[in-house]
Amino acid sequence: MRVLHQDAKTGLLRIRLETPSDLWRVARLVQPRDRVGASTTRRDPEAPADTPSAQRERRRVWLTVAVEQVEFHGFTRHVRVTGPIVEGPFDQGRHHTLELQEGDELTIQKPEFTPSDRALLDEGIHHRGDQRIVVASVDWGESTIVRVRDRSIEPVAEVNRSISGKRYREGTGPKDRKAYVAELMGLLERELPEAQALIISGPGFLKEELSKQLLERVPAAKSKLRVYPTAESGGAGIQELFRSGRASEVLSESVAVQEADLVERLVTALGGGKRAAIGLEEVREAESQGAVETLLVHEALLRDPTVQPLLDAVRAGRGKLFVVRGEGEAGRRLAALGRIGALLRFDFVPSRPRRKEA
Repeated sequence: MRVLHQDAKTGLLRIRLETPSDLWRVARLVQPRDRVGASTTRRDPEAPADTPSAQRERRRVWLTVAVEQVEFHGFTRHVRVTGPIVEGPFDQGRHHTLELQEGDELTIQKPEFTPSDRALLDEGIHHRGDQRIVVASVDWGESTIVRVRDRSIEPVAEVNRSISGKRYREGTGPKDRKAYVAELMGLLERELPEAQALIISGPGFLKEELSKQLLERVPAAKSKLRVYPTAESGGAGIQELFRSGRASEVLSESVAVQEADLVERLVTALGGGKRAAIGLEEVREAESQGAVETLLVHEALLRDPTVQPLLDAVRAGRGKLFVVRGEGEAGRRLAALGRIGALLRFDFVPSRPRRKEA
């Protein structure tokens, strides 16, 4: 994300969306009653009156709408912003939908930028230019491959097969294993050219076999390739790798991995000490003592008016604010802990006993 212009007096912000993760951020940043402007197309109202609407040529114009609805479409990588036109060369008052994609510029005008708004903007500015890291968590019969790009974890393939005779040489086992390796190799070779790094992980020796074959076929892949052990494979193995920190030197710039790591640290702190607070009441109490170092807030709470003063106070106290996505394991874990939690600077004991299920 790149900030092109900002007017503190009017609250007008002009930005460029540079990555898929910026689309996720802007979908959380823009809210009803904001004003959003962008280049778009609309049918020419100056065409002759007897021209059917479908036959009128579309003109490229800059329109600003008063936001009523925002939709994020991660699979097709675009954001739809709908509302009545408030600025433009024609059709003011009529509804229009702005379709935002990577590379687009837009203006956002808000009555006030909240702490969570500023956190999302700061994150987008800092993480410009998503690195594309491919992660494969593999084992015989169960493998998952994903692309990690900043905020987004994009599925590439789930390769689940029944492999007969895995422990014996008889039967179709060797053929099954050979076909399974060939399928995984094809997927990895396809992803390799555009990846900045390729991580292969898993519990057994399949990861070493894939690494060996990949280097034999593509020797130049050596600088990109990393191999790590995990106890699990598939989707569970991916999450284990993210939480474990084993691949931190490769994944440290990924916000999705930072998210998993922070929630894991919160859970660990709850189980082993007093440097964590969960739930709105506890976090408020910890903040009043100046204890909050990093505040984790579920995206579902971003527009809760009872939460905003707390976010303001944390930022004023030089605490960090991290927005956790609702989808994915980290979001589900934080939701189970009350949708808000904090890592603390020093030991904290809440005035009210913590519920055992927390």
